[in-house]
Amino acid sequence: IIIEPFFRECLGSNSYNVHLGKNLLVYTNGIIVAKKENPKRSIEIPERGFEMEPNKLYLASTVEYTETYKLVPFLEGKSSAGRLGASIHETAGKGDVGFKGHWTLEMRTGEPGVRIYFGMPIGQLLYHDIKGRVLNPYNKNGSAKYSGQGSMPVESRMYKNFGKDPLWK
Repeated sequence: IIIEPFFRECLGSNSYNVHLGKNLLVYTNGIIVAKKENPKRSIEIPERGFEMEPNKLYLASTVEYTETYKLVPFLEGKSSAGRLGASIHETAGKGDVGFKGHWTLEMRTGEPGVRIYFGMPIGQLLYHDIKGRVLNPYNKNGSAKYSGQGSMPVESRMYKNFGKDPLWK
């Protein structure tokens, strides 16, 4: 496991706290289309914080860069952030063995909205053992669309699978 930056104070009894990065990404069309790249814009979180609108999708990333080779990483929201109404993932809480990069967060809030800040503790990483040999680690997978992602949030790249997946033609 590699976590950069690593702070011992962020290590809990069974998880490691990760923090909200400086930028958000929002889609700018009313409809998000899975078969193509969608228009989007970047928002830098100001020092005074950013007010998330209810029921709107915001992509964010963690401050922390991670690499994991022999364990399965899971990202869960911090209960303190959840109690404010900030959720950090719709479906992508599990990482892949061999993932290298900053985690993209799929953030939403309900009513009445919530103010978020750069650097706030937003999630926690947990690691699970795997049994057997990993045949297709993410960093060696030719179709890995997110490996090595930087500190900017990364939008869906599902459109890159169109025509390559046996059922999605």
